[in-house]
Amino acid sequence: MKDLNIVFLNYHCKEDILNAVESVVNDIQGTSFAIQITVVDNSANQDNISRELYYRFPQVKYITHGRNLGFGQGNAAGFKVTPARYYFALNRDTLIPENSRSIERLIQFMDANPKIGCIGPRLIGMDGSLQQACFRFDLRSILVKPFKHINWDKKSAWVKKYTDRLQMADFNRDETRPVDWVLGAAMLVRQEAVDAVGWFDNRYFMYMEDCDWCRTMWEHGWPVYFFHEVTIKHRHVRESAKIPGLFRALLKNNLARVHAVSWLKYIWKWRGTHRYYGSAP
Repeated sequence: MKDLNIVFLNYHCKEDILNAVESVVNDIQGTSFAIQITVVDNSANQDNISRELYYRFPQVKYITHGRNLGFGQGNAAGFKVTPARYYFALNRDTLIPENSRSIERLIQFMDANPKIGCIGPRLIGMDGSLQQACFRFDLRSILVKPFKHINWDKKSAWVKKYTDRLQMADFNRDETRPVDWVLGAAMLVRQEAVDAVGWFDNRYFMYMEDCDWCRTMWEHGWPVYFFHEVTIKHRHVRESAKIPGLFRALLKNNLARVHAVSWLKYIWKWRGTHRYYGSAP
């Protein structure tokens, strides 16, 4: 069994994947841990990424189903190919900083804290700006979450109040601590937690599955932590938020519609049971 299986999802983003994989390969050079890198191709048209991976990174496993499985099922398919003590879902728009030994330090932290089920590292933009990577299970904030994606938090003090609570704006990201949930762009999960809760819930094609998975872990006694000592660069593409305005976004942006559907599914699944776990207000 490997120590860690890192999964990237490709969906017509070959160059991003190759850059992200290269940053990981450089980061794990010389490590004593057994680490597998896996690329799951969600693209129907595979844009020759398998050939590029074969020649540049022959140690990487490549799998494809010839169709888009979505975020949760795609990652789970990659995880299942190589059983490991830990699984790391890492977005294609991420880069591991040079000479940081980030992957090794994530494993070491989890080894030293066997009761923790999932961790998420600190995320920064390519310009060094801090990104929101940990959140609260706050019902009112979850309810206004769609308005954050169309930038209503910049127009409405009420929306800003609750999106700030959702994004833990009162927490400066300079300490490692339990949080309700971490962003799926970079989340590392323990095998024992997966044994207890299963993989991502298949009812979500994309979006909210990270929130849902962390919620399920807390429900089964596996805490979720924000780990501030490791920082990963994240471009944060935000495809579902590219078209401004609620109705225009729903009409013209398919991913905005997918996001809205996942949001509704989450609200319905956890109706009547909203609570805090690791980040009480």
